[in-house]
Amino acid sequence: MYILFTLQKLLEKLKYLIERFKNMSSENSKYINGFKHTLYKSASLSKEELLTTSQQFFEHLDKRRSVRDFSDREVSKKVIENIIRTASTAPSGAHKQPWIFCAISNSELKSKIREAAEIEEQENYSGRMSESWLRDLAPLGTTMEKPFLEEAPWLIVVFKKVYELDESGEKHNNYYVNESVGIACGMLITAIHNAGLVTLTHTPSPMNFLTKVLGRPSNERPYLLMPVGYAKDPNYVPDIVRKELDEISQFYE
Repeated sequence: MYILFTLQKLLEKLKYLIERFKNMSSENSKYINGFKHTLYKSASLSKEELLTTSQQFFEHLDKRRSVRDFSDREVSKKVIENIIRTASTAPSGAHKQPWIFCAISNSELKSKIREAAEIEEQENYSGRMSESWLRDLAPLGTTMEKPFLEEAPWLIVVFKKVYELDESGEKHNNYYVNESVGIACGMLITAIHNAGLVTLTHTPSPMNFLTKVLGRPSNERPYLLMPVGYAKDPNYVPDIVRKELDEISQFYE
């Protein structure tokens, strides 16, 4: 009798826990088209807080500049990991996340990348680029020489996955790859600036040498090369200004 009584109590407790779990599940998640969706809660700011926060964030990002002269000051791997994690929160087509961030601190690899990049840049500056292109670049002070590829403590090479390869080698589609990776790169730049570091969006063209130097698989294509570190002190950047709001936007009210 005692054993039956104990089993009955255990069953009642189990039923209670199951019902409680169901209630918790229904409050925090639901199934849509057979797939679990979790409850999303956004920050609730007052109108004043919203205005202040948006203004402060603009002012913070408005200080961002592309920097070509880097200090040799060390940046910890953990910081780079956090920056990459931040970039990986970007939205992507069908949530395929078609990107790979290759972070390089190895000095030999950085030297190989610089050597290969400068070969391509020599071709660009001596013939591939039009005269008008070169005139547009003149205020920025760029040349075929890219010492920042060795000076910066880290290089981040962003690859786009044009398709997925499973363990058997079978191909699977990715969607809106360029758009998705472009958004992630924008968030990567923002994360770098937010960490108090600087970067430069470097796009030597063509960039196929990066695939070879880093031994990347056939489904990946180099998208962007970014040196990351502290700005050298003192540091000078081109005296340029950004377009005004009315030049870059149109409101329909």
